[in-house]
Amino acid sequence: MESENSVRLRKQALKPIETRKRKEVSKNNGETTCEQEPLSPSSRLYHEHNFNVYVIAIMGCKTRIFPDVVKANLGHTLLRHPRFSSLQNGEMRWVPTQVDLERHVIVPDLDQNMDSPDKFVEDYVHNLSKTTIDKSQPLWDLHLLNLRTSQSESVGIFRIHHSLGDGTSLLSLLLACTRQTNDSQALPTIPIRKKQEKKADRRGLWRFMLRFWFIVQVFWNTVVDVIMFLATALFLTDTPNPLKGLPGSESTPRRIVHRTVNLDDIKFVKNAMGTTINDVAFGMTQAGGHNKDGGGTTTNNLPKSIRLRSTLLVNIRPAPGIQALADMMEEDAEVKWGNWIGYVLLPFTIALRENPLDYVRDAKAIIDRKKRSLEALATFYIADIALKLFGIKAAGALSHKVVSRTTMCFSNMVGPLEEIGFYGHPMAFLATSSYGQPYALMINFQSYIDKMTIVLSVDEGTIPDPGLLCDDIVESLRLIKESAMTRGLA
Repeated sequence: MESENSVRLRKQALKPIETRKRKEVSKNNGETTCEQEPLSPSSRLYHEHNFNVYVIAIMGCKTRIFPDVVKANLGHTLLRHPRFSSLQNGEMRWVPTQVDLERHVIVPDLDQNMDSPDKFVEDYVHNLSKTTIDKSQPLWDLHLLNLRTSQSESVGIFRIHHSLGDGTSLLSLLLACTRQTNDSQALPTIPIRKKQEKKADRRGLWRFMLRFWFIVQVFWNTVVDVIMFLATALFLTDTPNPLKGLPGSESTPRRIVHRTVNLDDIKFVKNAMGTTINDVAFGMTQAGGHNKDGGGTTTNNLPKSIRLRSTLLVNIRPAPGIQALADMMEEDAEVKWGNWIGYVLLPFTIALRENPLDYVRDAKAIIDRKKRSLEALATFYIADIALKLFGIKAAGALSHKVVSRTTMCFSNMVGPLEEIGFYGHPMAFLATSSYGQPYALMINFQSYIDKMTIVLSVDEGTIPDPGLLCDDIVESLRLIKESAMTRGLA
């Protein structure tokens, strides 16, 4: 375990990160006042009583966390971002304020000899989901638990209100505050999907016909998806099933559990079947979901015509990369920030397959079809028009109806390729999730180095044993991998 002095030495090596300076607009009696920027419509949406969502990031560290080191570094990094040093007043404007870190960084006194540290951390997050952050301070806090668990020597829990930004941007900002452990000046490396090289094709007519057919597919799929979106907003709801929550699920506490699998196992299936990691992750989820409902009950007796969907809330504004955020905070560069939310409704299949590989094939077919659609962009503009014509209450009601009439939420977040340190504290794992959403089940996949963490956020009234459901998803990966090896696909 590292000493506090060694961590302080790392702290000094960290590259300072500063955010873009606030615009100074006037001076009164020698004091400078700052422009109060209004909240974006999507940020205001997250303050509606039925859509009050908080993002959770659980960081397991390999060493004891030194609170003084963390507080000192927060002042040079995160607090220089305007969203993390501003209040949200009754007029829905960002009001710059002085941040009292003693109110934001919570360090509870813990019994180091407790029976089950892992269960304590799980219960701690569960209790956090019963509370909100007082609006008299910026809407974020950080809980530091110096408690040895099965995966780490200590745990840090970030809680951030969703009005501060979308999940991808918030994660990027968090990672911009870290550095590689083997190079204290280097930012984390995030894998970027490589674009396929276009092969030269001299058959111009054939190429034209393929492009025309692709455009027709995109147009048709978008029209169908928009009709389904509008039908869902008006009346269309998922078939009652063991995973679907009851009305009012957004106000219930959440049990957040996670399991870690080897990322190489997922990549093995991906390469063997010629798919993507997203396809495999979604296939694993479908395979795990058919076995149990989280309470030990098999779901194979569900009707064949069941309608079950997963909602993806997509920020159609390109998320700023880690380097861009670091540059923004260091060089006062302009970077677009905020929620521009579109919706994607993914059909989710719960059925017993004789061949485990069929779960991945089904997932690939669903995701490939969604890639040939402008659903996220179209639904964003529909919600934007509803906001402009009818106001934030109507837009909030629209969002709530669409999300609450589906069964679950699914996402896959890409993490660093190498080990990183949070202000000098090497990170063992990273698990991201949220609470306050109007569905009983949310599934997040979060990669980090050579591991993939599967995170479930559930309403225990609907899914009483989320750990069992999480284990079923892990088991499904083993079965899918074994099936790929047995059939000689590798």
